[in-house]
Amino acid sequence: MSECCVTDVQDKQKSVKLECPVCYIKSLSVQLKTMLHHIKNPWAQTLIDKEYYFCSNPDCNVVYFTESAVAFNKSDIRSPVDIKEQNAEALICFCFGINKGQAESNKAARDFVIKQTKNSLCSCDTANPSGRCCLKDFPKHK
Repeated sequence: MSECCVTDVQDKQKSVKLECPVCYIKSLSVQLKTMLHHIKNPWAQTLIDKEYYFCSNPDCNVVYFTESAVAFNKSDIRSPVDIKEQNAEALICFCFGINKGQAESNKAARDFVIKQTKNSLCSCDTANPSGRCCLKDFPKHK
């Protein structure tokens, strides 16, 4: 994986993990700005905790949660959280609209994303619901 779109904030987040209150999978923290870009009606939400976490477990309905078990489920999110979906049409790169099927069948898609992120043209911190770079999720081509 290229580290081209990793920021200092993301580096700090990597060490902050908490178990999802529903599936108990260890989940990484996510920036508040990421969550606010994805939840429905963020202005109407009561945001009670400073730290939010992203549950990436495809079998869990929870998307974001807090230490005090406040949770935002799939139905609370503005658009499908494709990271939690297992079909070929699910987005793998939220910045450039590349789905899993395209990434698997075309090595050029990954190369394109690498080039764009190296040129600081990605917006993973807000476009990707996890707030992280998608390159780790791309299939490895030989």
